Amino acid sequence: MNGCIVPNDLPTVLAAGAWLKNAVCLLEGGVPVWSALHGDLGEPGACCALDASMQSLLRRPGRPVAAIAHDLHPDFYSTRLAVSLAAELGVPAIGVQHHHAHIAAVMAEHGVEEAVVGLALDGVGLGTDGTAWGGELLWVDTAEWQRLGGLWPLALPGGDVAAREPWRMAASALHALGRGGEIGERFVGAVGASAARLVQQLLVASFNCPPTSSAGRWFDAAAAALGLSVRQAHEAEAAIALEQQARAWIAANGRPTRTDIVDASRIDRLDLRPLLARLLDHGDAAGGVPAEAAWFHVALAEALAGWAGAAARERGARTVCLGGGCFCNMVLTEHVTAGLQRQGLKVLRPQAHTCGDAALALGQAWVAAHLLHAGGRPLSIEVNESLSCA
Repeated sequence: MNGCIVPNDLPTVLAAGAWLKNAVCLLEGGVPVWSALHGDLGEPGACCALDASMQSLLRRPGRPVAAIAHDLHPDFYSTRLAVSLAAELGVPAIGVQHHHAHIAAVMAEHGVEEAVVGLALDGVGLGTDGTAWGGELLWVDTAEWQRLGGLWPLALPGGDVAAREPWRMAASALHALGRGGEIGERFVGAVGASAARLVQQLLVASFNCPPTSSAGRWFDAAAAALGLSVRQAHEAEAAIALEQQARAWIAANGRPTRTDIVDASRIDRLDLRPLLARLLDHGDAAGGVPAEAAWFHVALAEALAGWAGAAARERGARTVCLGGGCFCNMVLTEHVTAGLQRQGLKVLRPQAHTCGDAALALGQAWVAAHLLHAGGRPLSIEVNESLSCA
C-alpha cells in the first residue's frame, strides 16, 4: 500500500496497527513504509510476524523514531508490544482511538490539513469512554479531534458472541423497540426455544449485554430481521448477503422511494430504530426481502448523509471523510457520497488504501506525528506487562 500526501517535516512515527488485518506503518519524511499484512492478532503467528516487522522497520536507516502509536485497547498484543518497544527506545507510546485513526488515514492519503467531519462506520473499536464504538461522527483537525455523536446503541446479548450470531442483534433491536416479547416466537424455529428465551432474559435483565454504537451490528440486525443470516461463519457475512440483495434489486428497479424516515437533525445521536421496525414487519411489503434490503441501504445512507451534513454545517467544515470497513459496501458508499455531494460537500474516502483495518496504522502514525509536531500531550494507558508472541 502507498499513496499518501503528508508534510515531510513531521516527526517519524512507527504505528502498530489494528487487531484485525494487522499491518505496521512507519511514517518517515511524510512517506509511509508498510509491513506485509499480518492478519488477525488472535493468531500467534500474526503476533510473531508483527513483532518481526516492528523490529525490521526500527532497524531501517533514516530519521530516529520519535514515538510509537497504537490502539487504545490495553489488552491487544499490538498495544503491549508498542508500549514495550517505546520504553526500550525512550520515546512516548501514543494511544490513538480506532475511529479517529480511520478518518486520519483518509486525511493522510488525500493530504488534508484542514478540519473535517469524519463518518467512521465499522464493526467495533474501543471508545474513549470504554464502550464499543462503531458508528461515529467525528470532528478531526490535525492535532485535535472530538466525537460529535454516535449511532443509537444496541445491546450485545451474550457479549462478543452477538457479533457472530446476527439473530441476537435482531432480538436486541426488538428489545430496543419495546417489542422484546416477540423474540421467542420470531426466533424459536431458527435457534431453539432455550436460546431465544435466554437472550430475551439477558436483554430484560441487562445482564451481559454491553452497549455498542457499531454500524456493523445494525447491519447484522437488518440481515437477521430479513431472514438472511442467523449465524455467520465469516466476518461481515450477514452484511454482504444484505448488500447483494440490495444491489440486485436496485440494478433492476432503481432507487427505492419513501426512505426519509429517520430524524438526522440531532448530531449527538442517530436513532436507526425506525429502519429496523420496518424490516421486522417486512412481510407485508411488496418485493419481499430484496426490496427491503435495498430500502434499508438507501434509507440508512440518506440518514447518515443528513447526519454528517448537519454536523458539517454546524462546524463550518467543507469536507466529509468516510472511513471504516462498512464502506467496503459500495451500495452504502455510493448513496452516502451522493447525499453529501447534494449538500455541496466534498467527500473523501480511501482510494489507494482499504477503508478497513489494514490501513489503520497509517492513521495512527498520522495522528501521533501531528500531535508531537504541535507539542500536544500523548494519550497513555496502562497495559498488561505480560508479552509473548508464542
